[in-house]
Amino acid sequence: QVQLVESGGGLVQPGGSLRLSCVASGSIFRVNVMGWYRQAPGKQRELVALIFSGGGTNYADSVKGRFTISRDNAKNMVYLQMNSLKPEDSAVYYCNGRLIPVGMRLDYDYWGQGTQVTVSS
Repeated sequence: QVQLVESGGGLVQPGGSLRLSCVASGSIFRVNVMGWYRQAPGKQRELVALIFSGGGTNYADSVKGRFTISRDNAKNMVYLQMNSLKPEDSAVYYCNGRLIPVGMRLDYDYWGQGTQVTVSS
């Protein structure tokens, strides 16, 4: 059984910072890609940032220069450092892991339960 658990959301003022964390646990053979997505009320879930096993990253244009994704492969953890936050960054943030469970040959997508980020004065 594989589980992803996020932490670190909350309320912050515009211009402030937050750091999200996510840990993947369970019977995991290998984690390929980890990432963060977000979904605001009435909107579709959108990609925020991805990080590949080799360290390469990909960001949504709306967060480039403000957000930084990183990972600790030994701990199966991914982080999202969010700086210069704006009200439009408010959303539920979901951790995603594309990984190979023990005993399997293919990788699958797993999702966390989501953590709320609210940017408001």
